[in-house]
Amino acid sequence: GMVHLGPLPGSPRDSGDFTAVLRRAVEDARTLEEGGIDALMVENFFDAPFYKAGVPSVTVAAMTATVLAIRDAVAIPVGVNVLRNDACAAMSIAHVCGAAFIRCNVYVGAAITDQGIIEGAARTAILYRRELSADVAIWADVFVKHAAQLGTSTLEDAAKDAVLRGLADALIVSGAATGAATDPEMARRVKAVVPGTPVLIGSGFDVQTAPTLLAHADGAIVGTSLKREGSVAEPVDAERVRALRSAMEMTRFCSP
Repeated sequence: GMVHLGPLPGSPRDSGDFTAVLRRAVEDARTLEEGGIDALMVENFFDAPFYKAGVPSVTVAAMTATVLAIRDAVAIPVGVNVLRNDACAAMSIAHVCGAAFIRCNVYVGAAITDQGIIEGAARTAILYRRELSADVAIWADVFVKHAAQLGTSTLEDAAKDAVLRGLADALIVSGAATGAATDPEMARRVKAVVPGTPVLIGSGFDVQTAPTLLAHADGAIVGTSLKREGSVAEPVDAERVRALRSAMEMTRFCSP
């Protein structure tokens, strides 16, 4: 379940009330846990427009404080994503806060994004994890949303490179944008070439799409569909969380 942080200190839409951001993040985290979510991903979603890679110190400080507060409030695993692609900041926060995993949007290859051209961070992330001796898994996007891939690499090539050369621990397959539907065929293709690696759906996962998508994936990262009215800016809706958890359990129960 996604904990979309409000605008953090120093970001373009910062309101100056970090206490309110912190309070909302903890409330959303608790609601997600109570509804049956297995883990949380904390992300500086409302800091847009984002830095391409290296975020400022104040962002790292604010996210560290938030992740620690969430860790104290819930018992389920927590992950970190520092947008747009600061894998070292995410790894630092996760290591210090005892988080279980990070997400890296552009892990191998390169992509044209609204921040410009972003190059893969696999080597940097892996070496930094080793330097810190961090017990933190790396979840890597394949053909990440809000981006167009550079070059002629296929989806399958990118998936294999992320795992076999980039050493990613799990892969994420998404639609074109936040909340957009993920093509089940893309998930199937990725899973087929890295069968021993967990594959997660990164967008467009809800009560209706869960049965089809879970036929080809091991789980999902869910944000927009769990918010009130299905609006990403709204708080997490406990009823929506419970409904999705039930749909997933039913899918699992009915699977051969």
